[in-house]
Amino acid sequence: MRTSQKPKLQISDDDLKVLQKISVSRTEPHRSVIRANILLKYYEDKRISQIVKEMKTTRPLVERTINRALAYGVIQGLKDLPGRGAKPAITDDAKSWVLFIACGKPASYGYSYETWTYRLLIKHIRAHCHEAGFECLQKINNGVLNGILSKGNIKPHKISYYLERRDEEFEVKMANVLQVYKEIALINDGEVEKPNQVTLSYDEKPGIQAIKNIAPQLQPVPGKHQTIGRDHEYKRLGTVSLLAGIDLHTGKIISIVRERHRSCEFIELLTEVDKNYPADWKIRIILDNHSAHTSKETTKWLLSKPGRFEFVFTPKHGSWLNMIEMFFSKIARSFLRHIRVQTKDELIERINRGIEEINDEPVIFRWKYKMEKEEEKENIV
Repeated sequence: MRTSQKPKLQISDDDLKVLQKISVSRTEPHRSVIRANILLKYYEDKRISQIVKEMKTTRPLVERTINRALAYGVIQGLKDLPGRGAKPAITDDAKSWVLFIACGKPASYGYSYETWTYRLLIKHIRAHCHEAGFECLQKINNGVLNGILSKGNIKPHKISYYLERRDEEFEVKMANVLQVYKEIALINDGEVEKPNQVTLSYDEKPGIQAIKNIAPQLQPVPGKHQTIGRDHEYKRLGTVSLLAGIDLHTGKIISIVRERHRSCEFIELLTEVDKNYPADWKIRIILDNHSAHTSKETTKWLLSKPGRFEFVFTPKHGSWLNMIEMFFSKIARSFLRHIRVQTKDELIERINRGIEEINDEPVIFRWKYKMEKEEEKENIV
């Protein structure tokens, strides 16, 4: 016999048939099937602990089901009480509205934010869901919002950057540059006789900061200080620009360091390049589309050297195609790393000294792009 203090459940024959039918149904809601089985077992005088064990469920669920049946009747015991149970379903239209809001800019809705935060988005949805006709969103929370955004595959609170190709001739210019690199590789490998021509890769590295320590720098002391010690405060003395070209056949760097990198500085660098090669050689330079490279001043100077120079322009936003960037990366990781100076002139002197040291043991950079593979792909197609 049941030892529980709960009274015996009174079930009419009609209700008993209903419970038995629901208890084995495959079409009724799962929760109704569970509750029907609980009531039938209780009706058979089984203890609550026994029902919990047989149903593999929790005691609170069993007790709630029995209490509803005792208070409101057997059929009502299968249902949730008003205002309880499953939350109203969020319709597809409501989810689409949330995604529409999330894909817009907060500023267009009168907020100061540049991107949505979950808190701001939830606040906006709750404030405007009624007027939009989506009352089911009134109690939206972080979890529900995350589910909607995840299924929509959007993350409006994050930013990722991309590179827009604004150069309509990107592929053509890239192919020209790569073809030059292929020719250089053949010449450097001795497979082709070197003509009376040299090719340089050129660019500017502006904004190199001259930074001065305010307090004395402390050098490492064995057994006491493992690292160099620097005070957190420092003084900015200004910046300089490095204009440099690397000979792709020898690895030699031709450079100047100036405070700016205008047309006059570019012409000064070209003059240095001109001095370094025989007068009957053609000088081919790979460079980007900076305005100083095609200005009136530069054009006028080039016209004074007819046939001497040939420019091969990289496509816009294609700086990664210019091998001088490898050199700039190298010096940023070597003698420019952590550099501190007393004056801007000292910074210029140390940059020039660093380049001299590199020229003492020049390195020939090689382009790693496998053009042959690309050509094979084109032939296959």
